[in-house]
Amino acid sequence: MLRFGVLGAGRIGKVHARTIAANPKAKVAYIADAVPAAAEALAKEYGAKVASVEEIMKTTDVDAVLIGSPTPFHAEQIQAASNAGKAIMCEKPVSLDVNAILETLKIVEKNKSTLMIGFNRRFDPNFADLEKRIRRGDIGDVEIVTVISRDPAPPPPSYVKASGGLFRDMMIHDFDMARFLMGEEFVVVNALGSSLVDKGIGEAGDVDTAAVQMQTVSGRIAVITNSRRATYGYDQRMEVHGSKGMLSARNVHNTTVEIHNADGVKADPVQNFFVERYVAAYANELNTFIDAVSSGNRDPRPSGFDGLQAQKLADAATESWKTGKPVKVA
Repeated sequence: MLRFGVLGAGRIGKVHARTIAANPKAKVAYIADAVPAAAEALAKEYGAKVASVEEIMKTTDVDAVLIGSPTPFHAEQIQAASNAGKAIMCEKPVSLDVNAILETLKIVEKNKSTLMIGFNRRFDPNFADLEKRIRRGDIGDVEIVTVISRDPAPPPPSYVKASGGLFRDMMIHDFDMARFLMGEEFVVVNALGSSLVDKGIGEAGDVDTAAVQMQTVSGRIAVITNSRRATYGYDQRMEVHGSKGMLSARNVHNTTVEIHNADGVKADPVQNFFVERYVAAYANELNTFIDAVSSGNRDPRPSGFDGLQAQKLADAATESWKTGKPVKVA
């Protein structure tokens, strides 16, 4: 039985606690949160104890930690958990600072810790099947990867100031998916960005509408577009074009029901946001981590290296947007 300490009792902590409790190989043992009432409510729901982060790291009856705390705490909590001999599942990103990620990964490697980073979209059944078909050779050699991601509504400008910006906060998922689907590293990034949705986001120093082009050494191309506004719901689509054909994954609607009449064809709306759209992905992701730790697999994917590479691309895109020039990535 894998005993978890869950760090963070907010929206994502609740999602992960539900998956842990439903897995016969695991249990929620402790909950930590800066808001005591939130920790107590979640602990009561799953028969867990409330403790501080420090207490969870020190106790011997926790085997793994689920880090769902705010981004600024991720690197230090990964390091603490690694030094305490715990297996670690951490929400993206490891850090907004590449040097902090490198230092964190050194500690993880030194301690031979198990670390998995929460790029949940890899575990969406549709996207996972798309990647499987690519690797199987269904469309031959990959030539162009296209990723479209649009949120239903923008966050407040106050969120933007602490988020690291759209490229590091929102598009980082798409950088990881582009790497996942391409199967090859990108070496140059060219980004455009505008504030077209909320002028307050622009005043906060960020963009809410962006497009990125990336290329690998062999010349393969990825195009990512993001918007903080989609009036029709949470827009999540992907297309991969290859030498023998094309694969695509469409949006998931609330139901598959359509009405056909004289006015045309009408379908139910697209699912509203990430908690609804990626419910299966979050469960598959954490269950993969539980299986990895239970079987002694110390290198589940996405790994710390995957987190590092996605952050490098996000930093390069931010620099490209600011300078108006392509940026090379080592």
